[in-house]
Formats: sequence, structure tokens, C-alpha cells
Amino acid sequence: MLGENILKLRKKIGLSQEQLGEQVNVTRQTISHWELNETAPNPQQLKLLSKTLHVSVDELLDNEMKSISEEKVGNTEKPAGIIIKILKMIGIILLIGLALNIIAVACFTAAEISISTEIESYAITTCILENKKYEVEFGTDRYLRCENCSGKMLQDLKEVVDSDDIDQSLKNIELYFKDKNGTCE
Repeated sequence: MLGENILKLRKKIGLSQEQLGEQVNVTRQTISHWELNETAPNPQQLKLLSKTLHVSVDELLDNEMKSISEEKVGNTEKPAGIIIKILKMIGIILLIGLALNIIAVACFTAAEISISTEIESYAITTCILENKKYEVEFGTDRYLRCENCSGKMLQDLKEVVDSDDIDQSLKNIELYFKDKNGTCE
């Protein structure tokens, strides 16, 4: 392994065995023995080799470790990339949900405003007939509600209420109950 690394790196920078031997103070035959893995350089020679070949001693001794660590980093990056994609999707889904909630609130508020503006004005009067209390609520757009009123009474009140004239409608309701011997407050 070391020998293969020396050979590969020597050729990469374009040195002959003799030129490399001169730079690390050994013979051409010593370089050949190293490249064939017959012998190995001592620590001092390893330092000179690493400087001459422009690599660290670690890379020179175990270039396989570098590829293994690169592979491990690559294997770590793949799941991390998948996790990032999943988080992005969750974020997008949350943003869409938030946008839909905002739209729903806006629509509900708009609907509530339109409902509340349908009855531009209204009035409530409480009337008593035969010791029974009737609360009559009415307004524009033919809005009419009467608690405790029978169907006939509600029909009669619809005839006397004028949606366009609240004040006159109040008087008409009072007259309706007065005609039946009742009173309004």
C-alpha cells in the first residue's frame, strides 16, 4: 500500500526514482524497494517523502483511509439531504396550512361583516298581552323576530312592520297590541 502510494505520487509530480532518491537522500534502488513494498522508509525518510510528494505523512501511509472517510462523509450527507428535503416539505405544508387558516379567517370575518351589515338598523320593543311578555325585534331587510309569538301573531306583525321606517313600525306594533288590549314598553 505505501509502495503503491509512493509510486503513484512520484509519477503524478513527474519525478524519476533517481530524482526522488536524490531529494530524500537515498538511492534509486531504495526507492524501487519502497515502491515494491520490499522495504519501508524510516520516520525521517517519511517526512522528507511527504514534503517532496506534497502530501501529509498520513496520506502517504494510508491513502485508503482518506477514501474511506470521504465515503463515510458522502454516506452521512445523503441522509442529511433527505432530512433537509423532508423538513422543507413540512415547512411548505405548514405555510400552506397557515395561509389557508388566514384565508378562512378572512372569509369568515367578511361573511360576518356582510351579515351584520344586512340589518342596517333595528329596534326592539317589549309588549304585554294577557299577562304574557312578547319581545319583538325587527329591522331593515324585513328582519323580524318575536319570542313567544304564535305563528298567527308573527304573521300579523309582519304586515304592520315596515322595514324602511323603524319609527312608524314601532307605532304600528304598539297599535297592534293596544287593539288586543295589550301594552308596549
